[in-house]
Amino acid sequence: MHTSAQFEQIVQEHQQQVFRTLARLVNRRENLEDLAQEVFLRLYRALPTFRGEAMLSTYLYRITVNVAQDEWKRRRRVDDPLLPMSTGEEDGGPTLENRLAHRDPGAEQQLLSGEFWSMVQQQMMTLTPMERTVLTLFHQEEQTYEQIALTLNLPINTVRTHLHRARTRLKQRVEQAMKPEAAKPAVTINERVRV
Repeated sequence: MHTSAQFEQIVQEHQQQVFRTLARLVNRRENLEDLAQEVFLRLYRALPTFRGEAMLSTYLYRITVNVAQDEWKRRRRVDDPLLPMSTGEEDGGPTLENRLAHRDPGAEQQLLSGEFWSMVQQQMMTLTPMERTVLTLFHQEEQTYEQIALTLNLPINTVRTHLHRARTRLKQRVEQAMKPEAAKPAVTINERVRV
């Protein structure tokens, strides 16, 4: 049994991991605190049954992914459109206006880089939830195949397959999004339905 002081220590040690992972998985900032609170509430309820067969961080990633999946399902039910990632203002990073205000040669490059990563994030949100989760855990959270397999309760080869498919689809979608409008093929009704 964990005391409240021990649980508070767990929250302190893992809150950045939880916020970062949720932000990447749900691509939204306005209810991030509520989702993180849900993650830690579920952890608190589950701690008495935690047997320590996996690392606590792996267990916490699993809970975080479950909360993100619940959020995706909720959004589908209310048909809530996905919002673009923040420009960095909430993170304490440079805002779009601040990046434009600089006159040094790097300002334009910073703006283009920010736009590119925003577009990549938008394309990432078009992937399946599993593909998005595996990409996030591997590339952004720097988990190994083994850690991801434990977190998602999947065989390692299945993780590799999802990761390969996700990379391929994301690359195709980013390349398509980067083409000039005139070069983009007309989208048929059937293609719209699939997206």
